[in-house]
Amino acid sequence: MSDILLASQAPGATDLSVVPGASGARQFWRRLRARRAALVAAAVVALLVLVALAAPLLTAIEGQDPTTYHPDLIDSARGGVPVGPFGGMSGDHWLGVEPQTGRDLFARLVHGARVSLGVALAATVVQIALGVLVGVAAALGTRWVDQLLSRFTDIIVALPLMIMSLALLAIVPSGFPRPVLVAGVIGLIAWGNIAKIVRAQTLTVKGLDHVAAARLSGWGTWRIARRELLPGLAAPVITYAAILIPSNISVEAALSFLGVGVQPPTPSWGQMLTAADVWYQAAPQYLLLPAGALFVTVLALTVLGDGVRTALDPRAASRLTVGTGRRREARAAKVNRAAKAAKAAKANRAGRAGTAGTADRAGRHGTRDTADRGGGS
Repeated sequence: MSDILLASQAPGATDLSVVPGASGARQFWRRLRARRAALVAAAVVALLVLVALAAPLLTAIEGQDPTTYHPDLIDSARGGVPVGPFGGMSGDHWLGVEPQTGRDLFARLVHGARVSLGVALAATVVQIALGVLVGVAAALGTRWVDQLLSRFTDIIVALPLMIMSLALLAIVPSGFPRPVLVAGVIGLIAWGNIAKIVRAQTLTVKGLDHVAAARLSGWGTWRIARRELLPGLAAPVITYAAILIPSNISVEAALSFLGVGVQPPTPSWGQMLTAADVWYQAAPQYLLLPAGALFVTVLALTVLGDGVRTALDPRAASRLTVGTGRRREARAAKVNRAAKAAKAAKANRAGRAGTAGTADRAGRHGTRDTADRGGGS
């Protein structure tokens, strides 16, 4: 029923309310492929996820693990600086070792990717679940329910994320699994914005014809929400989730950097940055490697999120196309002028050829007439 009604939807309705089918998925992929930066970012993200999943295998190939100390690779006379060039890089330690501890840096880097990406993904799932639940309930509830949930959402949005996270993480016993705790705290505090987006979009979608038809058919509120509203919310939710993941990675790194996030010996990029802030001169790779990994990950996810947003919203793509400005317009005008000039030249050649042919035929006809008159006389 909803598919038939969507086909007859008014042209002024929002594009985000359209449920993407097989053809919609093909259009999305075609738009995404047109953005090369998004494809490169997707490849980088896929590589990072593959490295994080294969971290135990990679460290097994290297023959190291992220927690074993190697005191023989540390020069205690120099304050714990790694022995050897480039921070102790060798065939046994591909990226060298940590100062003071001698733990393998490659093993901690790839295992830290598992923690950072896992915490960010888990926090994003919690945020999306709570935001969608509260946003849909506020939009479909009574006026009092909407007011209550909206004001509660405003309070959540107004809470400072870092300060609340620091306070909550500081009072939890140290025996609790820290990655799970960090993901839960971030997810429980930072779901307000997605709830506002979902509420606004639900209010738009529930006024469409297919939702009204489902209501007239006797469907219950939650059945309408599950069958008619949630598919229409897929595009904005996916878009916002793609933006949330790099933000959550940065929050986890900041919390670990402040000492209340993931605790040793569990590796994390933020935690590695915390320990590396005094070694940037003696062992610069200890600081540059986790900082570079964090920068590349956040940048790739941000570019990918922007590409997904543009591919899911054709209006954004058209705005970008129009907004490229004068160079695109000048190039189109130049092409049009060239096409008109070529058409005019072709017409001129055709006209000259026609004129010459007419004159030639007229000359031959005149010659024959003269000859005929001469013969007759």
